[in-house]
Amino acid sequence: MKGLKTIYICSSCEYESIKWAGKCPRCGAWNSFVEDVIELAPKDGATKKSTPDTRHSVITGNSAPQSIDDVREDECIRNGTGLGELDRVLGGGLVRGSAVLLTGEPGIGKSTLLLQISGILSRTRKVLYVSGEESAGQIKLRAKRLGVTGSSLLILSETNTEKIIGECASCNPDVLIVDSVQTMFTPEQASSPGSVTQVRESALSFISMAKNDGVSVILVGHVNKEGSIAGPKLLEHMVDSVLCFEGERQQAYRIIRAVKNRFGSTDEIGVFEMTDKGLCEVPNPSEVLLAGRPKNVSGNCAVCTVEGTRPVIAEIQALACQTSFPSPRRTVNGIDYNRMCMISAVLEKRLGLKFSSCDLYLNVIGGLRLDEPATDAALALSMISSITDRIVPDSLAAIGEIGLSGECRAVSSVEARVRECERLGFTQIVIPFRNIEKRPIEVGPGITLLPVKSVYELLLLLGKPGDSGNNN
Repeated sequence: MKGLKTIYICSSCEYESIKWAGKCPRCGAWNSFVEDVIELAPKDGATKKSTPDTRHSVITGNSAPQSIDDVREDECIRNGTGLGELDRVLGGGLVRGSAVLLTGEPGIGKSTLLLQISGILSRTRKVLYVSGEESAGQIKLRAKRLGVTGSSLLILSETNTEKIIGECASCNPDVLIVDSVQTMFTPEQASSPGSVTQVRESALSFISMAKNDGVSVILVGHVNKEGSIAGPKLLEHMVDSVLCFEGERQQAYRIIRAVKNRFGSTDEIGVFEMTDKGLCEVPNPSEVLLAGRPKNVSGNCAVCTVEGTRPVIAEIQALACQTSFPSPRRTVNGIDYNRMCMISAVLEKRLGLKFSSCDLYLNVIGGLRLDEPATDAALALSMISSITDRIVPDSLAAIGEIGLSGECRAVSSVEARVRECERLGFTQIVIPFRNIEKRPIEVGPGITLLPVKSVYELLLLLGKPGDSGNNN
């Protein structure tokens, strides 16, 4: 079309190129170039800048420097969402004037969660729910199924950013929810909705309104096939919090995790269960994750991981069997693949267990992902139990990090982990010897702490092959 020009923009650093390239010459990112359309200047034919020079500016107006002692605390007041699990991840609730980006796979339940939040928030505040993907009638059908009502909940089906901001100026909402930012567009930009320029400009408009008018904004973001947030990388830097909604659509449980949070911890998680009435909170995820745990079966071991400030008990399952292929198969779910390879190599070198001739399958029940090294001891115990067919006692939970020499190293928050294991009925708790060498840990009656120094002692904790695991 006359007056328009096609260019390619890097979604990581926004480097512009007249042709597509596999690797960005500025930031080195691979496959990051996306096609975009810009408008040519009417006179000299030079390309029009996709954004003004102040495109990265968020707060506008006649602001002046002031002493930090003069800033009122009520300018950063928090408002609870009504869902304790979400408030935990946000650090206590929505901050006035903040911008939150919620991302997740299609069909994971993002729109359901936000509509439930809208119904709760509308009881005390005015909420404007903007959808660029559904009509008002479709939203009403889902709201009826979820039992969401309220005159303070306003619904708007619109994709024009300027019209949405105009409606916000007229109705003055306390909370604005935009589903999704990839469907929004600014008429000043010639590119289509979802392009790098449109996503950046639309998000910037909503964030500027949030900072200047004190409106809490929640933006829904799509993810690409690699699992990262679609659109420019700048989008993650502009918002105050980035929340990822995780879980398998075939499973009932969903986990919401903070990837970025300017007002709280980035390690907290919230657990929900998807039902026919919407998402229900799971305040005690440890009991849920251990529900249905098999008894007297080799290859299972309980572990206590810490997500933010919350200790969570999870179950690791391992299955080692003789391979029929030239190269053994390795399959993991919920555990880092490289971590599994390292632990199997340590066990083969130090204990002589031939994992190199076995197919190895590892799984974490409930869709939880274990990333911290403190789960190494439980991972090693489950692998040893499977390949030797020795049962880990059902009352045993393991905590500890394994080094390349086979040593068991100290971990953090060991007292909180022990308390959680004790609360859920575990009577034998494996912990690193270093954690109690200088500071003993007090436990209740009937609880036995099993300090270990290396993987050799982990092997001694298991009974004979085929044993019930009741005796050590």
